[in-house]
Amino acid sequence: MQNKCLVFVAILAINLFNCTPGYTQEMESPIITGVDIAVTNTESGKVRGYIHNGIYNYKGIPYAEAKRFEAPQRPQPWEGVRSSLTYGPVSPLINPTTSVRDELEFVFDHDWGYPNEDCLRINVWTPGINDGKKRPVLFWIHGGGFTAGSSQELPSTDGENLAKKGDVVVVSINHRLNVLGFLDLSAYGEKYKTSANSSIYDMQSALKWVNTNIANFGGDPNNVTIFGQSGGGAKVNTLMAMPSAKGLFHKAINQSGSFRRSMTEIATTQEIASEVLKALDINAENIDQIQEIPYENLAAAGSKALKIVAEKLEKEGKAPGGFGLNWGPSVDGNLLPYQMYAEEAMTMSKDIPLMIGTVKNEFASMFMGTSGSTMEQVKEMINKKYGDKAEAYIAAVKKVYPNDSKPTDLIDVDFRFRPGAVYQANLKADVANGAPVFMYLFDWQSPVMGGKYKAMHCMELPFVFNSIEKSKNMTGGTKEAYALADKMSACWIAFAKNGNPNHAGIPNWPVYNKENTATFHFDNKCTVMPQMDKELFELVSGAK
Repeated sequence: MQNKCLVFVAILAINLFNCTPGYTQEMESPIITGVDIAVTNTESGKVRGYIHNGIYNYKGIPYAEAKRFEAPQRPQPWEGVRSSLTYGPVSPLINPTTSVRDELEFVFDHDWGYPNEDCLRINVWTPGINDGKKRPVLFWIHGGGFTAGSSQELPSTDGENLAKKGDVVVVSINHRLNVLGFLDLSAYGEKYKTSANSSIYDMQSALKWVNTNIANFGGDPNNVTIFGQSGGGAKVNTLMAMPSAKGLFHKAINQSGSFRRSMTEIATTQEIASEVLKALDINAENIDQIQEIPYENLAAAGSKALKIVAEKLEKEGKAPGGFGLNWGPSVDGNLLPYQMYAEEAMTMSKDIPLMIGTVKNEFASMFMGTSGSTMEQVKEMINKKYGDKAEAYIAAVKKVYPNDSKPTDLIDVDFRFRPGAVYQANLKADVANGAPVFMYLFDWQSPVMGGKYKAMHCMELPFVFNSIEKSKNMTGGTKEAYALADKMSACWIAFAKNGNPNHAGIPNWPVYNKENTATFHFDNKCTVMPQMDKELFELVSGAK
């Protein structure tokens, strides 16, 4: 009761202050803080956050703890009230950032965080606590492949605006990555049984934390939507193929994350582990020493092992597709018994509605050196890559995007992420009596730096989170950006609430199937069209 009174008094003071003559926009919404502010319970103890714009913010709450390469466990309880005001540690990275490209860093505006292996932390944004309400929960999983990234890496993924706009609860997590998350030591004892997929087990533990605790934060544990972008989208796919995660989430959104069609098999992951141990001079008898090896040495051994095994697979004609052999989930016969697109996995997740899509120019940043190229220079590049199919390629691109005018529009259309999204959507739509699929393509072009960043990888994030103000470096902060963010974030909110992204502010978004191939295009003018790039993808695939 005392906490509620303090919050009421603080909010009343803000309202009175807002009415003061001369009050300006810059002075709005002061942060409400204090030892008795925003206090609620978790299974491990009380936590306190802060209030901003009417949203309760909590950051860096432990959702689990784990010794290196061991399964996550419930965090040790604490006494008193745990301060949870700032983001927690991020997983250590194999290649930590020591220098950046100035302009690109300006656009992304990263928060690199601080590394620590004790990184199992969860963040929560909610409109209310301890109020008995059952708000939909949006569970965000960050990108960076399976090797890098964090929940706080990009300003666009701050959950405050989305929580406020939709009266929803937004959560995000940090978890183990790279060698820490995926070194398969299962052949070396029960202690390391789950080590091949420690990272995925961490995510399951975070979902369990949500299931147990989110009601205290005003959320509904029976209405959880997992969503992620890039590697986060791939993690969404992985969780959908994980039997022990079934029931912990109810809807899924995959943003630019369908770049993997298979997971590594156990024979390969155990071979990688064997090479790691060899590099570290560790064997089955002294295996526990691997828990004490400095991370830098472990990471170096892991990189060496990946290279050795990748070269061996290539000689055997078994080279993995996608981005090559790297750290990531595997079919371990335990947590992940099936390939993610296997019939068993697809059937297991058939009741999960799926929203899936990509951005038009995923890898525009790779073409930065060509952004000022003339049409003659672009055609020369196309001729070099596609040979006698060059003219057919140009015609196919112009057919799909007839209004494009920049020469580089011909070369930076995405051919890696979207074909995978179409493949997954077709598989999902084919499951008998399955939940609906909704397909999108984000076409909107950023005006930043003369427009050369276009709709590149991650560009949709400020629109999903309704965080244009926090992401002006990426979006330009234009009125068009704000307008599209209002529509797009409302789609994510509607989907989280009822499994359907439609709302009054957009054209009707039909359910996707292989016959209508209905695709919602997010742009200054939103439209719905059938798949327009099928012939283009077939041409590009045949040209390789």
